[in-house]
Amino acid sequence: MSAKILVVDDSASDRFIIERMLREYDILTACDGIEAMQQIDEHGDIDIVILDLNMPKMDGFEVLKALKSNDRYKGLRTIILTNYDELDNEIEGLRLGAVDYIRKPVNMDSLKARIEIHVELLRIQQMLEQKLYEQGLTFDTIFQQAPIGIAISHGSEPSNGRENTVARFNPMFEKITGRTKDELMELGWAKITYPDDLDKDLINFKKLQRGELSSYSMEKRYVRPDGSIVWVQMTVAPLIISNDDRYNHICLAQEITRRKEMEADLLESERSKSVLLSHLPGLAYRCKYDRQWTMEFVSAGCSTLTGYSPESLINNKELAFCDLVAPEYRESLWIEWEKAIAKRMPLNYEYQIITAEGERKWVLEMGEGVFGEGGEVEALEGIIIDITYRKRIEDRLKYNSEHDRWTGLHNLNYLETLLERDGKHRRLENRAFVSTNLNTVQSLTATYGFHYTQELMREVADMLGQYCTDRRMLFYTYENLFVFYLKDYKDREELTEFCRDIANMLESLLVAERIGGGIGVVQIDKDSDRDVDQLMKRLLIASEKALNIYDRDVGICFYDAEIEMEMIREEEIKRELTKIAADENYGELFLQYQPILDLESNRICGFEALSRLKIEKFGLVPALEFIPIAEKTKLIVPIGRRAIIRALRFLRRLKDNGFGGVLVSINVSAIQLLRSDFSENLFKMIDRTQVNRENIGLEITESVFASNYEEINRIIGGLKDSGIQIAIDDFGTGYSSLARERELNVNCLKIDKSFIDKLMCLDAKNTITSDIISMAHKLGHCVIAEGVEHEKQRQYLHSWGCDRIQGYLIGKPLDEEAAIGVLKASQLL
Repeated sequence: MSAKILVVDDSASDRFIIERMLREYDILTACDGIEAMQQIDEHGDIDIVILDLNMPKMDGFEVLKALKSNDRYKGLRTIILTNYDELDNEIEGLRLGAVDYIRKPVNMDSLKARIEIHVELLRIQQMLEQKLYEQGLTFDTIFQQAPIGIAISHGSEPSNGRENTVARFNPMFEKITGRTKDELMELGWAKITYPDDLDKDLINFKKLQRGELSSYSMEKRYVRPDGSIVWVQMTVAPLIISNDDRYNHICLAQEITRRKEMEADLLESERSKSVLLSHLPGLAYRCKYDRQWTMEFVSAGCSTLTGYSPESLINNKELAFCDLVAPEYRESLWIEWEKAIAKRMPLNYEYQIITAEGERKWVLEMGEGVFGEGGEVEALEGIIIDITYRKRIEDRLKYNSEHDRWTGLHNLNYLETLLERDGKHRRLENRAFVSTNLNTVQSLTATYGFHYTQELMREVADMLGQYCTDRRMLFYTYENLFVFYLKDYKDREELTEFCRDIANMLESLLVAERIGGGIGVVQIDKDSDRDVDQLMKRLLIASEKALNIYDRDVGICFYDAEIEMEMIREEEIKRELTKIAADENYGELFLQYQPILDLESNRICGFEALSRLKIEKFGLVPALEFIPIAEKTKLIVPIGRRAIIRALRFLRRLKDNGFGGVLVSINVSAIQLLRSDFSENLFKMIDRTQVNRENIGLEITESVFASNYEEINRIIGGLKDSGIQIAIDDFGTGYSSLARERELNVNCLKIDKSFIDKLMCLDAKNTITSDIISMAHKLGHCVIAEGVEHEKQRQYLHSWGCDRIQGYLIGKPLDEEAAIGVLKASQLL
């Protein structure tokens, strides 16, 4: 219900506070009794008057008398405002017609609860009148549906059975008390009232019966049958319906248990805050708003925090608080206070103080200004707590987040922050990164252990640190990667000279370890000065390339346009491979088949399936370029699967064309081979294409055995046992040459082209190719020679018993139709 409330009080602040508390209602205000009566006469729809008793000109009592003397005002409900020590005034106010009282200072929850009750009463009254007028609804309908508890003529004593005494209770009252009508009648309200509230309730009730009070309100507790307590805001008033006296008073009760619990929680919270304040690791204060921060109150924690007694700071007796503040923070603290006061905002500021013992402590001050009625600053109040330990932790965490623990150098996090800060200023000075890539030390870890290489890295850090200046900062960004951040250098020549000095120093240290390194250089331009990831990527690429410069132990490589193009090309190939892996029908990934000649029969006995990639932007991409990219990105798995399927389909075509004895050999990556489902999936593809396992060859490079010999040898052993032919590709260039060849589960060795090329320039007796062939035959393996391009090579290989050869002398890689055509042509010979 929307109610119109008149607030009468000579205190403007009290009127404002009450008006804000009740802002959901239509509020009028008056500063004294005279203005109040004027407002009442002008606004005939005022429902409730909140009336202060103590006012000039015409006080509250006079207003009450005026209202009581005129029937026009009998519909107004008046609530008086009193102080806690004005019991007599309360009683007198109630006697003069007030329906309730509220004590100052006004509690918001209590005020709102009471107003809600009276508004509810008004609403019920208006609803009754409206319903009776318009619809003729009965009193029982309203009574039963009321959202507050209602008891009529419920006595304090048990019922005496008089016929003319009728008590009624609505369902909400029964719910609040937890008792039925019969139980309430049998007990009387005194028996269910909490003992501590009973005396006050009885006194008011007897005054009401004697006519000394027109009504009364109070907060009280009922005791439910289970012993639990329920709080209510109760109003009791006479009830005159007709001339008979069957009903003589009404009790309205609204449950406020939750509100009382919240008040108790708030009280406990305030008590806890008081306890906390007494145990603060610091002090509480009240001081003047002056440059000395002249103290008017200082808590006992001052002694522990500052080493000075509280009394020594009061009114600057021995020293001012300003003297405690570290000199470099005094002005900034004053400025922060000025800002806070100007905006009437709390202060929250960290600074250092100097104690009586000369110790520096970090403190956090939280305070705010105390303002007078005119808006002037009366004082400053707040607390100052010791945060020295927290600051130490923060400093330690900050140091750890910005430094490498082992070398003590700044890390990548700090470099990113520094680069972003420098990039904002956009200065014209030259800037560059120079990285030292020492990934080669990984080989030492396997031999000497982790701590050995870590100590070596620390020694490198110390030596590189000698080159640091105000224009050169050294960072340890990734494992085994040091980075110099250079600013304001002259030109590329100066960079090159600096890199040579670093290289010479590193070579002197690493020569004993028999390892090298790489130095990469990236010059920072304005388009990339904030993209740390991109810069680090370029730097890593340049330093990796420097590792492969063999004219010295520590190579030097500048990142340039050529390397940029290589990166772009690699990214384009990677994107193309990704699309191909996702869509079987996308792109031009195809196979060609290079013939393999059996030297004994001089006939084509097989083909090696070779993957080819054609990209619109680059044309035909060499396998030596895109296969490593596919392996690095793991795209070799789906792409390799497509290659195997196509090769098997080609093998099926050969079978259907009458070439059932021809072998098709497929190159397989170690990444494919080591997948747990490789063999299973391969057998499924073989079954689907209905080809013979004996006509399938798998080629793996010798180098794959270096990392996981036992597992790979086990896998190819299972494939070999199933009938598939296993060949070692590029034999002689791998991990251990002939040392473990006897143990390998293979059928065939393919001699690398580098050995075949030497047959053209070396005397036949000085080559080891014949020894490889002889050894392989002794171990039961056949031998295939790759890269045969000249008749001289063929004759040599045939004379030494090589089984098969392939190369441009026999034929270049062919499409399927051309390959089948070659087989058909060979039958005619």
